[in-house]
Amino acid sequence: MENLLVGNIFVELALALLAGALLGILFFAGLWWTVNQLQSSQHVALLFIISLLVRSTIVIAGFYFIIGKDWHNLVAGLFGFMLVRLITTRYIQLKQHTHSLNNDLILDTEEDVL
Repeated sequence: MENLLVGNIFVELALALLAGALLGILFFAGLWWTVNQLQSSQHVALLFIISLLVRSTIVIAGFYFIIGKDWHNLVAGLFGFMLVRLITTRYIQLKQHTHSLNNDLILDTEEDVL
């Protein structure tokens, strides 16, 4: 009986971790969409504030449901959310670094031609 409870706890924490990661993906995908829309929007501040409120409301409600009966679920969910944040920022940094290296290569070849 005790092994069954331990297994259920790990499954519950794994599901909370997954739910937190999904909330992170939703939050940061919404942020990415908002930033891309800001360039063509006539009401930049309104779009940003509404997007922030919608994304934050969804994430807070999601964490409320993740908590359930145990605060350990919240910790696992927050860990999943922060893991997505870490992966997202590393991906963007790598992409920017690669882009700047490509620009340096293009500038070097243009200088050689001149």
